[in-house]
Amino acid sequence: MKNLRNNLKDYLIIYLGVLTVAIGTSVFLIPSNLAVGGITGLAIVVNHMVPQIPIGLFLIGMNIILLALGFWLIGSKFGLKTIFASLTLSSTIWIIESAFPLQQPLVDNIFLNLFHGILTIGIGLAIIFYHNASTGGTDILAKIINKYQQIEIGKSLLVADFLVTISAGITFGVELGLYALLGVIMNSFIIDYIIAGFNLKIKLTIITSNPEKIRNYINNNIQRGATIYRAEGAFTGEDKDVLITAMNRREFLALKSYIAKVDEDAFVMVSKVKEVFGEGFSY
Repeated sequence: MKNLRNNLKDYLIIYLGVLTVAIGTSVFLIPSNLAVGGITGLAIVVNHMVPQIPIGLFLIGMNIILLALGFWLIGSKFGLKTIFASLTLSSTIWIIESAFPLQQPLVDNIFLNLFHGILTIGIGLAIIFYHNASTGGTDILAKIINKYQQIEIGKSLLVADFLVTISAGITFGVELGLYALLGVIMNSFIIDYIIAGFNLKIKLTIITSNPEKIRNYINNNIQRGATIYRAEGAFTGEDKDVLITAMNRREFLALKSYIAKVDEDAFVMVSKVKEVFGEGFSY
């Protein structure tokens, strides 16, 4: 039952990311002919050349071809989530196109459309990638590069999307092609930045004269480990205990509140850690 709830939560969060990507694509990029990488960007190019082919329908067809590759090289769990994300993205874009057709961009400034479109899409893609899924297409290729070459997912997406930006330049002109290339570069950095924020952990160094209560709270309430060192205060000469631990932001806020209650004289140093590996944390 717990696994079912966790899986349902994962899929709901993935769809939140999908909806964000669909809005950014449909509202900002498609009306501006900004084919900013990916199968979505390729679909915009194809739709411009052959208007009878709907973008959503083209996405479904191309994703079916690439999904098998994801199942084979990355695994069934990723594949199932990617099927869900890619099909819901295609259908959501199709619905938005039908319900709210935009014949022209929201504003005439192409850079504003590019910036807000890429920002919105980058946030959505970061949510999707962080939950071990993709929207299909070149996102699958990016995930494969990320897995086997250990390149950050945003940079992997930049590699996978480069050829699409070239086709955009050929189809829509050099200026739009350069904007598309700028968008792909922006997208890669936004995704990596946001995922780094998701992975961010807090390292605490706690100097206290009441280590037992704090250690028990870390072990039992937060369910994290800690390392204890014996130390001597340089000014007072008193014996002190130093606890070092790592946790996420929510756990840190709870521990911070608890320390204030049990030891007002505790000295706490807090630093942000990009990643933590080991027991209780993912590899």
